[in-house]
Amino acid sequence: MVAANWKMNGLRRGGRDLARALAGLKRAADAPACDIVICPPATLLFELRDALQSAGIALGGQDCHSEGMGAHTGDISADMLADCGCSHVILGHSERRMDHGETSKMVCGKVAAALRAGLCAILCVGESEDDREAGTALEVVGEQLRNSLPEAGGSADIVIAYEPVWAIGTGRTPNAGEIGEMHQHIRNLFDALKTGGKSGLRVLYGGSVNAENAGDILSIAGVDGALVGGASLSAEKFWNICAHYGR
Repeated sequence: MVAANWKMNGLRRGGRDLARALAGLKRAADAPACDIVICPPATLLFELRDALQSAGIALGGQDCHSEGMGAHTGDISADMLADCGCSHVILGHSERRMDHGETSKMVCGKVAAALRAGLCAILCVGESEDDREAGTALEVVGEQLRNSLPEAGGSADIVIAYEPVWAIGTGRTPNAGEIGEMHQHIRNLFDALKTGGKSGLRVLYGGSVNAENAGDILSIAGVDGALVGGASLSAEKFWNICAHYGR
């Protein structure tokens, strides 16, 4: 899976142009051997739905509330995302955890809501630079994962995105050994919590993924795709990342 997180970027005209460009690239080329998910701002979801879905590109939200409806001004429910045509939603992103004070318990409630609405949850976990330097990255990410996973769901409707906080938007990335170790740690813990055995979980890497480093990152054992931020705002750059699965 290669998922695009547009974050708080894109107005209607630019969003339509980018979606149409991606759809055109997918129709014109041999389709990469990966699922492609575009997660634009909520204001663009319905606007982009038809262009993306007609080309076989999935639509996702960037967050949802833990409740299905109610007095929650400014929030959006998982059912609303599904009603817009979404099949996926990003949850627990570090920017939500930091900017909005989201705890893993809150994220857990959101993941449960997404599953009830029939969405695939892209659950984000990741350590800070201080955690990495202190040698506690595995413990920190493991605790996030334990506390963010609801009882329901499994590898069919939950994808984990490992995004070290210190690598997001900085141009820095962990080395191959660090990425591989963390992805295996996440997979082992998920399997222990959910199945007691191999589950087929997909673990994506996110954090300054671009067309130049994607090949190296996606070739690491245990990396099942990418969650792409800034590079997803260019159709050509994002498509070049997806195209690594066709080479």
